[in-house]
Amino acid sequence: MTATEGSTLVTGAAGGIGSAVVRRLAAAGHRVAGAAADGPARRGGAPPHTPAGGALTRPPPHRNHQGGGAPLVDAVEEERGPLTALVNVAGVLRWGPVTEFSSEDWRAVFDVNALGVFQLCRAAARRMVPRGAGAIVTVGSDAGAVPRVGMSAYAASKAAVAHFTRCLGLELAPHGVRCNAVSPGATDTPMNRARWAGAPGPHPAVAGVPGEFRAGIPLGRLARPRDVADAVAFLCSPEASHITMHDLRVDGGAGLGS
Repeated sequence: MTATEGSTLVTGAAGGIGSAVVRRLAAAGHRVAGAAADGPARRGGAPPHTPAGGALTRPPPHRNHQGGGAPLVDAVEEERGPLTALVNVAGVLRWGPVTEFSSEDWRAVFDVNALGVFQLCRAAARRMVPRGAGAIVTVGSDAGAVPRVGMSAYAASKAAVAHFTRCLGLELAPHGVRCNAVSPGATDTPMNRARWAGAPGPHPAVAGVPGEFRAGIPLGRLARPRDVADAVAFLCSPEASHITMHDLRVDGGAGLGS
């Protein structure tokens, strides 16, 4: 079954990267269902209709601890057809030094960035395995591989889902289900703007921050949400049919190939 015959679920669809992923996959012919943390994607995030003309689904609100992702997957399949692809984009960022970081903030980051991904992947895998096909892509971060000052919880959660994706891919490979990650570097999104609000001069992520042991971006610009969406679309496509357990970096070279 191809993506155009089934459905594709994108979480975090109201965010900068998530809405770009929805548009890109819809343009490629996917029957897209977009969901955000506070419910279905709304005006200002994912559009009410895809570029291909198909209406986005309106699934029930996605809550990490309500049914472990199964109600959302069930709703999407009922409205849009069998799930052929899952794209996990939903994520939160809370920052601060470890000595001042609260346990509550740590749990909040892991609930969305790690537990939520696990629960949705489990729900999707239970549907995909009997059908012998499917693609799961999780949007992580280069912070999962490169240490960042003040971002311990976020970085640790992204490292966790990157390795979880490899383990999941190993388990599901015999069933024809591919599992990959896309790890962006600094991207021009509201989350990124909030992180660097008030910083003078060139964007610190581009120029580098020596005091934080942070290299700049060799390509000289932030990623655009559509750069990340293009990588996701590739990994969901037949052109990536022999790729699984891979972590594709979209960081402009900031990680120096690490």
